[in-house]
Amino acid sequence: MKALSAIVCLSAGLAAAEGAQAAARTPFQIRCEDTISKTVSVLSSKQNGYTINNQLPYRALTTKTGSIDGRMQTLGLTVTKGMYKANLGGPVLQDPVSGYECIAPKVDIALNYSPVLIYVGNEFAPGSCAYNEILAHEQRHLAAYMENLVRVERVVSQALSKRFEGKPLYAPSGTAMSALEHEINGTWFPFINAEFEKGKMKQAQIDTPEEYARLARSCDGEIAAIMQRRRK
Repeated sequence: MKALSAIVCLSAGLAAAEGAQAAARTPFQIRCEDTISKTVSVLSSKQNGYTINNQLPYRALTTKTGSIDGRMQTLGLTVTKGMYKANLGGPVLQDPVSGYECIAPKVDIALNYSPVLIYVGNEFAPGSCAYNEILAHEQRHLAAYMENLVRVERVVSQALSKRFEGKPLYAPSGTAMSALEHEINGTWFPFINAEFEKGKMKQAQIDTPEEYARLARSCDGEIAAIMQRRRK
């Protein structure tokens, strides 16, 4: 992922004025920094439930996870994907003298997971003990996704606020909005995606050998017995 960086185009005079705090601000900087507001909003939308698919056999689910090696069988699977989008705007002030403009970024980020689809192998009849155990396991994955969404919202909100709620973004006249879009697309979207990806670690912690052994023993061995019959 790209390192977080401020994509801000500054003239030598503006850079010197901002970099050396001892230097007096120009009238243009005073107008930009003191008269226009800067806002950042990061919101996540909580998922409402999930859809269950009980049509595929466990072998098809195992193929989906890339684990068809004889050592790991997928009896259930939870499928979703981190989603994000941005609405950008903000007031712009022009400085004809320097040929620069400033924008006070208004950044609204929406975070979510795509509609959740839970698969349970069709070897397990809905309502049976085995089915309920596998579904409960997959619901743990669902809960982990939602917990990660809350974490991503917090991390992204803090990082964006630190970046944009300071000073305006300066750029040559007519380019401030495109510079803001470039930063969001080139720096912040990869950052958000990386935060979503960190949730995979929690997912892996759910699928432990101990958990698989527990499932095999559950329901008086019903799951293990069904799998044994299907292998014959």
